[in-house]
Amino acid sequence: MPRTTQQLHPRREPARTLSAATVLLLRDAPGPDGTPRLQVLMTRRSDKASFAPGAYVFPGGGIDALDADPATHAAAARRPTQSDLHLTQAMAAIRESFEELGILLARHPDGRMAGAADIAAIDRHQPFAAQCQAHGLTLAADSVYLLAHWTADRDLPKRFDVPFLVAHMPEGQTPVADEQEQFEPVWVHPQDALERHAAGSFFMIYPTIRTLERLAKFASADAVLAAVANEQPLWVSCPRAGLLHGKESRHMEDEAPFGELALVCPDGQIVHPLEWQSERAVPLLKNVQRLTAPNPGVMTGPGTNSYLVGEPATGYIAIDPGPADAEHLDKLWRAAGGDIRMIVCTHSHPDHSPGAAPLQQLCVQAGRAKPPILGLPSAPTARADSHFTPDRALQNHELLALTGKGPEGEITHTLQAIHTPGHAANHLCLLLLEDGLLFSGDHILNGSTTVINPPDGNMADYLDALDALDALCAQHGADFILPAHGYVLGQARSAIAQLKAHRLAREAKVIAAMQALPDGTLQDWVAHAYTDVPERMWPLAQRSLIAHVERIRAQGPGNN
Repeated sequence: MPRTTQQLHPRREPARTLSAATVLLLRDAPGPDGTPRLQVLMTRRSDKASFAPGAYVFPGGGIDALDADPATHAAAARRPTQSDLHLTQAMAAIRESFEELGILLARHPDGRMAGAADIAAIDRHQPFAAQCQAHGLTLAADSVYLLAHWTADRDLPKRFDVPFLVAHMPEGQTPVADEQEQFEPVWVHPQDALERHAAGSFFMIYPTIRTLERLAKFASADAVLAAVANEQPLWVSCPRAGLLHGKESRHMEDEAPFGELALVCPDGQIVHPLEWQSERAVPLLKNVQRLTAPNPGVMTGPGTNSYLVGEPATGYIAIDPGPADAEHLDKLWRAAGGDIRMIVCTHSHPDHSPGAAPLQQLCVQAGRAKPPILGLPSAPTARADSHFTPDRALQNHELLALTGKGPEGEITHTLQAIHTPGHAANHLCLLLLEDGLLFSGDHILNGSTTVINPPDGNMADYLDALDALDALCAQHGADFILPAHGYVLGQARSAIAQLKAHRLAREAKVIAAMQALPDGTLQDWVAHAYTDVPERMWPLAQRSLIAHVERIRAQGPGNN
């Protein structure tokens, strides 16, 4: 983890979370064309509510002590695989749906669901489970499943820790709002709710929106229930927020900005700008700045990220100065206060290394010591536009240190160079040891997979290097990856594991294509193995396919 002394924002303690539960009651109803489609029950919260006033939500509320009481549990039917915690959550959701909407998820001894007469006999304002037992009803907790789990954003003054549960709406029952906490119960298709929200007529909060976005992919209530039958939530999230063009922008763990927000604002401060620009360096920590080159494109995403590691007391190491763009290099030099001690190129590709020599010259012209250009020389297999010769070649695991005196004593920033061939034969990554940050160059990207283009690229080397990086991250507690393109990635080891799994899954598709079309061309195999990739990207995909084919054939005849 980064040193607390390097964090940009003062430490603060997010508000303590409160336990709650909510339930999505589902049914299938005819759509505009008469075809049955999924609907979910929603209600509008009171305009005077302390949390999300006026928002359309799913029924639910706080978990109280009685929901977890063994006597309450005894009033419910439960699945053998349903834990005590999930049973407590289901009991809270069943109780809240009754208190707020008069919906009763309960059964008679003969298996019949509760009806209007049963609902009328139970007082919404008296202990719920005991009344059901007194009327011979068993609470149908076994029909309530865990869909997702949300923990409210760290910036909010009132935060809930909430399982989102799902259940079929009992047939023959009609929701009737309590007109105190909830109003206007409405059945709505998830996509319709999203469109109404976008039009400004159906206000919803972030977790509700994201839940409906995922729910809209299901065709029926049965399909939703089938997806959660294994007792595992489909997602777990505690979102983070930054600023996009001056407005709050919230993001879940699987979205590109999440890791960067975790690094820069670990306690949930909403201050970090997320829009891409090339005008000024963006501070990520006190000792790490990112300046994105103005070279966006299909291969470079928002542009090539140049990084500065260091601070005024130590001077700076520039990582990947990028293309030979005079304005970009001037901004990079100025962001370092002109005090660049070393220039490191992760590899020789034309969007990474050509700026090294002019940046070095800029330092010399300003009367500074000549910073050495470090990296690995391009291999004979490199393309003509990727020729690179450093002033000195880095050794594998070599340490590059910056030291200086600060108010609290000696300051050190140490980068360890790791040879990671695969994307390019001379590729290397850099690990900032004191803060557990991995500068990954093009080996690991955020939002896409890197192209492996033989002969300079090699898939076997690439996968082996991923394993080496994973081991280093484990050894040094590295949690964040700073790629040459895209936002910072969090949960470094998980990101590496997912990337390797993706590559191996793609390789399995390539093997299947080769077996199905033994006399096929590369174009045939790409069309077979990359059906999930837009056809316009197939020429690029073909490069990586060749790398997979080389690895498959090197492993022996059983793979092709």
